[in-house]
Amino acid sequence: MISTSLASETLRETLVGVRDLVKHFPVEGSDDVVRAVDGVTFQIFAGETLGLVGESGCGKSTVGRCLLRLIEPTSGHVNFHGRDILALDKKELRQIRREMQIIFQDPYASLNPRMKIGDIVAEPLVIHNLGTKSDRRDRVAQLLRRVGLDPDYMNRYAHEFSGGQRQRIGVARTLALNPKLIVADEPVSALDVSVQAQVVNLLQELQQEFRLTYLFISHGLAVVEHISTRVAVMYLGRIVEIATAAELYAEPLHPYTQALLSAIPIPDPRQKRKRIILQGDVPTPINPPSGCRFRTRCPIAIEECARIDPELREVSPGHSVACIRVSGWDEAKPVE
Repeated sequence: MISTSLASETLRETLVGVRDLVKHFPVEGSDDVVRAVDGVTFQIFAGETLGLVGESGCGKSTVGRCLLRLIEPTSGHVNFHGRDILALDKKELRQIRREMQIIFQDPYASLNPRMKIGDIVAEPLVIHNLGTKSDRRDRVAQLLRRVGLDPDYMNRYAHEFSGGQRQRIGVARTLALNPKLIVADEPVSALDVSVQAQVVNLLQELQQEFRLTYLFISHGLAVVEHISTRVAVMYLGRIVEIATAAELYAEPLHPYTQALLSAIPIPDPRQKRKRIILQGDVPTPINPPSGCRFRTRCPIAIEECARIDPELREVSPGHSVACIRVSGWDEAKPVE
């Protein structure tokens, strides 16, 4: 399990602050937009791992890419070390990107098949004009060795490696510039279960060794529980619950979170978990329901859910929920 000492030491230091983040994609031939991310607010503390979970299409990866400005947000604010990333010009953004990197979901698609592994890992150093050719080669060898690969592999191509080895290469490239924040966009979902564990353990080791901060995006709930300090749950472009991993998995409050966690298999055939089967399909993000977006599938929805769009509110220290049915919601304070 991940050590919480590093996170607790720096818990009060906010590395990333996201406020009212919106990303709408226009629909071709129409005035409609796809509301992929529609008003997301959260913080990432230095040294922690914030897990971001939800069904496919809920906007998780879009949040991560907006955070790094790989895609431009429609509106909102993203602060990194007190600087508004969305206000930076091209030159300033290039400089700050040394401190913000990403691990992509598909380890093969993210590696150039025409480049040797050594050149792929060294590319960030070349782009930022760091070190001599000899220095870069030494750095590549060091990074490959650190992620569990033979430095002699630097003269091979991506197709010569397994999926797990390719993801290790991607991790090595991510570490080249000594970043502070790494957005891990479903980094193990394309890997075999046994290899997933190896990569997750590697990420945990690297976090403690290099004092990294992760935004870990995944729909693998068991993996998220294992690696995360805190967990945020997304549904249809909104965060509906956020809490420490231990509290969220032990006592989920939002009905959507409860349904998600009920689907986690128990590794004991003698035990059974009571499944919560949601009715209906996920609504379209082009025209989401009025009020609470989850109300059309919620087993405890009431009439007020159709007209009240619930804010994410803190109902206990560090535990925030967007649901009017949660006990004490009227007295709870909005999350700042």
